[in-house]
Amino acid sequence: MIVKSWGSRGSIPVSGKEYVKYGGDTTCIEIRTKSDDIIIIDAGTGIRRLGKSLVTEKRFEYHLIFTHAHWDHLMGLPFFKPLYMHQTRITAYRCPFPGDYAEKMISRVMTPPHFPIRYADLKADISFEKGCPNGFEIGSVSITPIKLSHPGSGSGYKFTEEGKTFVFLTDNELGFIHDGGLSQEAYQKFSEGADLLIHDAEYIPEEYGTQIDWGHSVYTDVIDLALAADVKQLGLFHLNQDRTDNQMDAIVKDCHQIIKKSGKPLDCVAVSCDMTFTI
Repeated sequence: MIVKSWGSRGSIPVSGKEYVKYGGDTTCIEIRTKSDDIIIIDAGTGIRRLGKSLVTEKRFEYHLIFTHAHWDHLMGLPFFKPLYMHQTRITAYRCPFPGDYAEKMISRVMTPPHFPIRYADLKADISFEKGCPNGFEIGSVSITPIKLSHPGSGSGYKFTEEGKTFVFLTDNELGFIHDGGLSQEAYQKFSEGADLLIHDAEYIPEEYGTQIDWGHSVYTDVIDLALAADVKQLGLFHLNQDRTDNQMDAIVKDCHQIIKKSGKPLDCVAVSCDMTFTI
């Protein structure tokens, strides 16, 4: 399983010399499986670059999964070039909620007056399959959803292939339980022994006091979760829109110090645009 981040920024895309190392695109994750399936998680602005890459590669069949419907996870969808090509086949999964939620979520992004091209005018063949709240499979990968602790809820996911696991929990607040959300212990159990955990790490402790219940985690809580769950590798995700490269480097340095004191062999990085993990 190969996991690539095409966007890891939270809330809104950013640009400028302070954001070169970690990038400014919002959430979009690509997974390549051993069965040669392409799984796309969320359609933040990073999906624009992913689409261009897939067209160049002449790959036109994808599986699309969403964590939730907040704008920074959807705003790139109208700029996903394969949507406008007849040869494209997209299987979208009914997540984060069952029923026709996914269909409505996608179509509303391209509803006038928000965008000049209507959903009905897209050339790609888009079909929908059952997904949440139950587990499902895509080729060689088994996918297990879990409710996020976030305003309006949503779904995180565990991807399992040949005994290897990747857990993706963006927009998940460990310090506050939202309606439908779970306890930190539940997310710890869900992440137990993961080869890779990518988790929301929006805040530093000093700023969290004024932003409790906004739906995002303090990076120190994320480190505690990963250590308790015996995760092998941790990626800090949903990077604060104002967090500069130097500030993110300082956070990673602090994480390494915490891990060293714990005595556990956890590898920790801040996830940047175009970062790739092989599991």
